[in-house]
Order: sequence, then structure tokens, then C-alpha cells
Amino acid sequence: MSVTGEAAGRGVAGEAARTDVAGAFEALYGAAPEGVWAAPGRVNLIGEYTDFNDGFVMPLALPHTAVAAVSRRDDGLLRLHSADVEGGVVVLDVAALAPLRGDLGWAAYPAGVVWALRAAGHPVTGADIHLASTVPTGAGLSSSAALEVVCALALNDLFGLGLSRPELAVLAQRAENAFVGVPCGVMDQMASACAIEGHALFLDTRDLSYRQVPFDLAAQGLRLLVVDTRVKHALGDGAYAERRAGCEAGARALGVRSLREVPYVQLPESLARLSEESVRRYVRHVVSDNHRVERTIALLDAGDAAAVGPVLNEGHASLRDDLRVSCPELDLVVEAANAAGALGARMTGGGFGGSAIVLVAEERAESVAAAVEKAFAGAGFAAPGIFPAVPSAGARREA
Repeated sequence: MSVTGEAAGRGVAGEAARTDVAGAFEALYGAAPEGVWAAPGRVNLIGEYTDFNDGFVMPLALPHTAVAAVSRRDDGLLRLHSADVEGGVVVLDVAALAPLRGDLGWAAYPAGVVWALRAAGHPVTGADIHLASTVPTGAGLSSSAALEVVCALALNDLFGLGLSRPELAVLAQRAENAFVGVPCGVMDQMASACAIEGHALFLDTRDLSYRQVPFDLAAQGLRLLVVDTRVKHALGDGAYAERRAGCEAGARALGVRSLREVPYVQLPESLARLSEESVRRYVRHVVSDNHRVERTIALLDAGDAAAVGPVLNEGHASLRDDLRVSCPELDLVVEAANAAGALGARMTGGGFGGSAIVLVAEERAESVAAAVEKAFAGAGFAAPGIFPAVPSAGARREA
């Protein structure tokens, strides 16, 4: 398996874009769609569990995409179909959409977007939607955000709503928070909606200001690998929400609106004011990870991407020991990759499974990937999926 060429990442992810979603739409609904849109998954370079604390994050869009063929309806019906899930067309009444319905499954994400748009006063009168995706589900690569953003962009275009990319991201986040019931921050949706090719997105989640940071690792002889452990995670099971609640409790105890307001230089004194051990750990992670994002930006701006490796290692240790959201498979990726000569590695995403990233010199990418695969086989784990993270374009209309 080759992991050193950009084509490796684009070849897998381009499958969704090549899928004849328009033809499948017409077969399902009896007429051609009004258009086809795509929105990517993302991988987060640094800044984990900081976005719902008004902090800093630095994701990049992947070439893996959710693709949607869509047409408007004016009769109040929402018809949804996915090429990736067994079953027929899901038919819903847009006027009857209500949050936290447990029977919608995957359809809750596009339905939640319609609900959020209508709740914000936008005249979405129904739609036919057919979806196909190559974003791995449960891998920490934002498959749900890709579904939300592609539907939000399509409906924005078709109904002439005039919403900006950040506004679409916020509405997509509201769909996941209030309709689906996952208390995620806005990073995933912003990355899917706003990223551009060849760049990472340095995002301040407090005010949604962002900067596109050139991210050409190949020019420095480096690769960033994504390692999908194949361990599926579900953030709706309460563990994510418990950590968010702990962070909010820490902010209240420190008398600040969010943990973003706790200066890194004052972290020891701030921790000393917290009595609950788990809250201390969560606060330490968030404040230090915000600082790690700032360090990473400084290194990239200075043209020293290789020096980001140790920062990734620090981030993983914090996620493992303070936030406690890692798992044996993620820890093994980091240990095996570093032992084989990687510059650094960490879990990425919400944790409890999913993916890790590995920063490695280009000439060692193959041997490091092989070492991770060997370590997984030796531990009796399922073989991981490994591919290069290629900074790709955000959401767009394709036809």
C-alpha cells in the first residue's frame, strides 16, 4: 500500500464525486436534480475539545466528501435517500420536524438542517435529496458535518437564502446540537464549509474569525498520515457531553464565560482553585491545547513544520491522560509510529476510537505505516486504514 503520493488520498475520496448521484436521484425521484453539491470531511491538526470552549482549532478539509443531488419541493415534503445505508426513501413533513427523534438514524442530519433553517425563519418548503459519501463514519473525520454542510449549501443555493459560509456552518452545528442531540462545537462544520485547497484553517471559535494557513508539507519533505483505527465511536453516548459539562463547570468556578479566557501563564493558579479532580484535568487540557494551537501556528508561519511533531505528541498525552478520550488502538498508533521514526502523532477528533494523525518525513512514510500495521496485527487488532491527509477544497456546487 502506498501512502506517500497525494493520489492515494484523492483516489479513494474522489469516488463519491465520480458516483452518478444525479442518475441515482433521477431513478429514485423520476426527474433530474436541480444540482449536485459536495462537502468534505476534515481532520484536525491541533486543538481538540477547544471549540465549544471558545478556543482555537486548526482543521483541514480532506478530499473525502459527502455528495448530494437535490431538488426543491413546494408541498412541505422532505424526501431523503442515502446510497450508503440500506433502506428506501425516508419521507418527512417539514412542518412536523421536531428535535431529538430517536427513529431517524442517519436521516436526522439532513432533516436537522431543514429544521434549523426553518427555525431561523428561512422559507425551505421541502426537498428531494439523494446522498452518497466517502467520509468514513465513526472515524473522527466529521462524516456528520459533511452531510449537514452539503445539505445546507444546496438548500441555501436552491432557495436563494443568501447565507454566508460561516452562517451555514452555525446552522449546521445547531442541527447537530439541538436536533440530533450531540453537543459538538462548530469546528467540523466550519472546516467543511470554509476550508480551501492547500491550506489549514486557523479558526477562532469565539468570533468565527479565521485565517487560511498555507499547508504544503511536501515542500518541506513531510507527510501527514491519517490512521483510521476502525474502532467506531459515537459521540451521542454521553461521554462527550460529560466532558463539555465539566469544562463549563470549570469556567463557572473560575468566574469566566469560557475557558478561552483562562491565560496559559495563569494555568497553575487557576487549577489550584478547582476542587473536583476531573474538572481540573479537563481545564488543564483545554487551556494547554489552546496554547498548542498558537505554538503550531507560529511554527508553520516560520516554515518549520517538522517542529510541530513534538506538539502533536504533547497533545495526545493530554487527550489520553487529562481528557481521557483515547483508547488502546489510538495509543498504539502513536507509540508504534514514534518508535518507527515519526516526528509526532496524536489522536484526532472526539476520541473513544476513530483516527490518529502522524507527522512523518516523506522518505519514512511507508516504513512508519508498515510499523503501525505490524503493531496492530501483533496486538490482534483489525488492520487500520492509512492514507495521506491532502488539504482539500471546502463545500462547493459541482453541477
